[in-house]
Amino acid sequence: MTDATWSYDGYVPPEERLRESLCTLGNGYFATRGALPECEADEIHYPGTYVAGCYDRLTSMVAGREVGNEDLVNVPNWLPLRFRCLSEEGVGPWLHPDTAQVLEHRQSLLLSSGLLERRTVYEDAVGRRVTVRQLRLVHMADPHLAALRTEFTARNWTGELEVESALDGAVRNAGVARYRDLADRHLVHGHSGTAAPDLFWLRCRTRASDVRIALAARTTCPDAAQTYSNHTDRRAAQLLHLPMAPGRTVTVDKVVALHTSRDPAISDPLQAAVDRARRAPSFDDLLDSHLTAWDQLWRRAELDVPGAAGRILRLHLFHVLQTLSPHTADLDVGVPARGLHGEAYRGHVFWDELFVLPYLNLHFPEVSRALLTYRHRRLERACRAAQDAERQGALYPWQSSSDGREETQQLHLNPNSGRWLPDHTHLQHHVGSAVAYNIWRYWEATGDAEFLHTKGAEMLLQIARFWADTATYDAGLARYRIRGVVGPDEYHDAYPDADRPGIDDNAYTNVTAAWVLTRALDLLDLLPPPRRQELAERIGFDGGEAELWRDVSRSLHVPFHDGVISQFAGYELLTELDWEAYTNKYGDIRRLDRILEAEGDSVNRYQASKQADALMLGYLFPPAELSALFAQLGHRLDDVAWQRTVDHYLRRTSHGSTLSGLVHGWVLARARRADAWRFAHEALVGDIADVQGGTTGEGIHLGAMAGTVDLVQRGLTGLETRGDALRLDPAPLPELTGSSYGFALRYLGHWGIRLRILPDRLRITVPASDRSPITVELPDRAVTVRPGDTCELALES
Repeated sequence: MTDATWSYDGYVPPEERLRESLCTLGNGYFATRGALPECEADEIHYPGTYVAGCYDRLTSMVAGREVGNEDLVNVPNWLPLRFRCLSEEGVGPWLHPDTAQVLEHRQSLLLSSGLLERRTVYEDAVGRRVTVRQLRLVHMADPHLAALRTEFTARNWTGELEVESALDGAVRNAGVARYRDLADRHLVHGHSGTAAPDLFWLRCRTRASDVRIALAARTTCPDAAQTYSNHTDRRAAQLLHLPMAPGRTVTVDKVVALHTSRDPAISDPLQAAVDRARRAPSFDDLLDSHLTAWDQLWRRAELDVPGAAGRILRLHLFHVLQTLSPHTADLDVGVPARGLHGEAYRGHVFWDELFVLPYLNLHFPEVSRALLTYRHRRLERACRAAQDAERQGALYPWQSSSDGREETQQLHLNPNSGRWLPDHTHLQHHVGSAVAYNIWRYWEATGDAEFLHTKGAEMLLQIARFWADTATYDAGLARYRIRGVVGPDEYHDAYPDADRPGIDDNAYTNVTAAWVLTRALDLLDLLPPPRRQELAERIGFDGGEAELWRDVSRSLHVPFHDGVISQFAGYELLTELDWEAYTNKYGDIRRLDRILEAEGDSVNRYQASKQADALMLGYLFPPAELSALFAQLGHRLDDVAWQRTVDHYLRRTSHGSTLSGLVHGWVLARARRADAWRFAHEALVGDIADVQGGTTGEGIHLGAMAGTVDLVQRGLTGLETRGDALRLDPAPLPELTGSSYGFALRYLGHWGIRLRILPDRLRITVPASDRSPITVELPDRAVTVRPGDTCELALES
């Protein structure tokens, strides 16, 4: 198969950060940005390497108060490989794009094989030209290895090329400009040394979390005339002198091993790194096993969408796979909202798994289970958070990292005004509903009853407990209410001029809470009696709670106005914004909250949303399920009411999040297809076009990337896994998928089921196995497909 590529031509300094993010290579254990190895961190370049789950906490002084932040640590940089010319003309400067003339430059990300390739031609001040070709990999078979092959060719001179291969521990977390007033030096106690003539090492620790980090590098070049070491506490380096002549190519291979004290089955990260680097195969052998591992990944993640959209979807899927690979199943990590690609959001875990796990469930369920286990390991902390809030059950944090405490910052900076402002987004308690939703959907897709009955049940029941205890009864409404929260919108964190943060009866929060309570009741019926008794004894659950859950699940207040679902109680009393005036004045108003605050105003005063909020319900729940949920709550939500709701919020949303276009595209693909492509396209190009104005350079938006792939997999096919059947109701979007598209999936133990959607029919192939037949349901009929069979079903026009 020809390798799909994502290429950039020419050296364009303002685009380097964006290119570095999109050219990141990873394997689920660690990832390294696509920076040039000869460049150090500065205003243009930012080489960064991040190990999944490696966090550290520092305290800073902000606006006169101490503020603690926990960051995903930028670990020592393994990339450095710099070079300069030595000849009769003298010693030239170290060559890089900002000190030498760049005659040619091309960088290509090879998606099918997980490789980064670059070719650059430099000319120094005295006219010496050097062609540099590099091939980089972060090994997908051995998650602790990375490698770099560099070929140097002298074009018009004779002499020596001095090459320095290094490991740099003098790095900081400085990849996000608005964080630069905060403490950023996480690495301490650096030491370096030599283990063999071609093998050197560097070790250090994180300042507060005391994670030990070690790297070892083996640099080889058969043609080297001379090698020697140059180590300091924070930097280990090996220098090579390579004889050069016009047209002659000399190759330098650098193989690096990385370990931390968080790794299982090791006692000393340094010993492990040195031993792994020493025993690592040659670059060619590493390349072979790396390619095999990627071939296996792509077979499980098969996606066939034609045209430019298909190319972007493949890029998105590539970044999902290298952030959350099968190696992730062995780790205690969550879903980092910005991947392992940069330092935005401090590497924290939000609710983005809500957009990622639906894809993984049908391809890499072992990874989904591990990500849910990350939440289970932090259940005790979530229960303590609920206790601190004088609630029962579990209150999961809006932002999580190492140990499950709330990591949402107390203050955030508005770069438009330069002011630090209170941050109330920790009131997004709906993250608990996202955890519960992911547990239930994982079980539906995999049939993993063992997980559902154990870890899943413990989490889901405690989340239900929290919602039942948080809801308060309003006798005037004869309804339960949930007060003082923030919804997915995030713009509205308080009522205008209120003396307390939070809003009441956020529709998304209340409806999803009702869904959680209903599923918890279903789960109690599903649990084997001995397990139900164990849970009751373990968490103090009694029969009276179930009655309360049933009552609350049917009586939570969902506000409406003018036949439209109100985003929250009192929403209709807010002022209408003059969208045209603000668009004419500012152009890009995605971050309307910052614009208004800089003007001395507040977005809390307006009917204006940052991103999909009430419309998120249409993303989570298919139309029939959503209608049934509202009926359970005593409301009729027919197509007319839902369409009216969609239209209302379409006109009042600034799309300040990359997730917003995705959700709107998903909803409109079902509700109003004529407008769906505009939003689906925005979700597709959100990162590659950097529509958020510089944010992609700080890390990709993993939820949006996974969500676009899932839009093709589930959104446009209407695929559901409820009721022991694959339910399908295709509504293709020709601008996105063309006339035919297909993908593979894993369902109830069947590996490699293939679906293809054609204009007038659906083709499904179930690979041969000893598993039971599967049931495929269309809106008007159901069929059974046995392992080894292919079935074609006509679709209604």
